Amino acid sequence: MTTILAYPFKNLPTTSKWALRFAVQTKTKKTLAKPNIRNVVVVDGVRTPFLLSGTSYKDLMPHDLARAALTGLLHRTSVPKEVVDYIIFGTVIQEVKTSNVAREAALGAGFSDKTPAHTVTMACISANQAMTTGVGLIASGQCDVIVAGGVELMSDVPIRHSRKMRKLMLDLNKAKSMGQRLSLISKFRLNFLAPELPAVAEFSTSETMGHSADRLAAAFAVSRLEQDEYALRSHSLAKKAQDEGLLSDIVPFRVPGKDTVTKDNGIRPSSLEQMAKLKPAFIKPYGTVTAANSSFLTDGASAMLIMAEEKALAMGYKPKAYLRDFMYVSQDPKDQLLLGPTYATPKVLEKAGLTMNDIDAFEFHEAFSGQILANFKAMDSDWFAENYMGRKTKVGLPPLEKFNNWGGSLSLGHPFGATGCRLVMAAANRLRKEGGQYGLVAACAAGGQGHAMIVEAYPK
Repeated sequence: MTTILAYPFKNLPTTSKWALRFAVQTKTKKTLAKPNIRNVVVVDGVRTPFLLSGTSYKDLMPHDLARAALTGLLHRTSVPKEVVDYIIFGTVIQEVKTSNVAREAALGAGFSDKTPAHTVTMACISANQAMTTGVGLIASGQCDVIVAGGVELMSDVPIRHSRKMRKLMLDLNKAKSMGQRLSLISKFRLNFLAPELPAVAEFSTSETMGHSADRLAAAFAVSRLEQDEYALRSHSLAKKAQDEGLLSDIVPFRVPGKDTVTKDNGIRPSSLEQMAKLKPAFIKPYGTVTAANSSFLTDGASAMLIMAEEKALAMGYKPKAYLRDFMYVSQDPKDQLLLGPTYATPKVLEKAGLTMNDIDAFEFHEAFSGQILANFKAMDSDWFAENYMGRKTKVGLPPLEKFNNWGGSLSLGHPFGATGCRLVMAAANRLRKEGGQYGLVAACAAGGQGHAMIVEAYPK
């Protein structure tokens, strides 16, 4: 297949005033309930404040944050622990001591040791996978009440010894005599001590995600100015939402030995002039992706209470939203690594019988400004739809006035394993606040994968 990079899409609009191109859309009022299938609802969801890695959470372990999210959910919903049938958490960079972090966090939060829990990993859509796994368990009748969430602690990622050093240490542990030990020690070399540092990179291509985002932005002719403008928009909207108390999913967290954390600390509106001074972070010196228009390494956790509708009503709850159709996609991890929303959006809309005009609130994961804007251009391209997606026409652009109105991952932060729940709760809370009916959540993920889900507001 001809590489996507051979087509820079210069025929598509690239003006820095791209925000003016979006028009107001209308909506429908039909419901997405399906016959003979249980309705799955979100009762509520919470998250710890999302913090820059290396700040207040730096001395914690992942299960500490996950436990805080679970405890916050219990306090917010007053759900009896014994009615929870199953707990599922997503995470990406696992702490080896707590590889099943869902189980350790659940025990720490006081859930019964009889409540099963497991952990899933699917890069940046790990929490999405936790949620949809829960949806499947409820829809199939296996469970009535699920807690789904995710956690990431980038302040303390595992750094391994080199492969040679690991092999030497394991062999030494098996040695039965002093002679065998001395023979093994004689093979030691200083370069064995060089550690293996983790990187946000593709195993199949050895390319960092930031490098891929820079190439993607170039392929779709997304300028540095456009990326900086979008990042400034994200931070400005997040600051406005924070000041107005709209980020109601946050629960305060008292960090042991430190102060209580009550808000995200990565929201930092700047100016285009200041952002323009930053040098490229990945492709130097001509790249366009910088620290200012990229999401930052983040610590945080999230959790949601998901139930069968009849169970929620029987317990006296007023749910916030229905979780409706969802779709997972995969594509080329080299040139289309971050285009998951472009592929997943039309598929989930068709599955639900909706169009872009029906969506009242869009919540897309913002890995990079260039990734968001490249997806916009791909979604608005008939040529891309025909040649790469096998579709006759483009799906179209999300109206910007409905898009990530309370900020996004660029500003709020992106704990890899926890973002999916934040996206769904942002959509649900926006629908309630704004009076909309349908929300569309979408995200890209490492491996060239992606996810999209329809969220329907619960009737007031």
